[in-house]
Amino acid sequence: MKKRTPVSAIMTKEVITLSSTDDLMTAEKLFKKEHIRHIPVVSGKEIKGMLSYTDLLRISFADAVDESETDVDTVVYNMFTIDQVMAKNLVTVTSTATIKEVAEILAKKEFHALPVVDEGVLVGIVTTTDLINYLLEQF
Repeated sequence: MKKRTPVSAIMTKEVITLSSTDDLMTAEKLFKKEHIRHIPVVSGKEIKGMLSYTDLLRISFADAVDESETDVDTVVYNMFTIDQVMAKNLVTVTSTATIKEVAEILAKKEFHALPVVDEGVLVGIVTTTDLINYLLEQF
């Protein structure tokens, strides 16, 4: 295992994002359609927050709906905005941060994804799943 491998080697570069003007219904459809658990919220290319599927589950019954189901109770979603539900005080890393540094951050914190930001621009996202897959490749 290389000790200085940058996170850019394992991060997702084609990031699915939301805008704070999107609604929570749109977010849930993206989570289910793309089979992802974290979506950065951006204004242009600048990251403003992170919405996780867990954030949606806290305010809704989204987990009670069949994964293939697209109709959900919109009443709950209409009560909140993405800005109200997303995490705002984000920890970010640069694309040159090492995989080891990222693993240390994720091991100590209670979240499972880190936005990768270079010069104020979102360039990727790295998750605990990316780390696990990287470790599996080493064996």
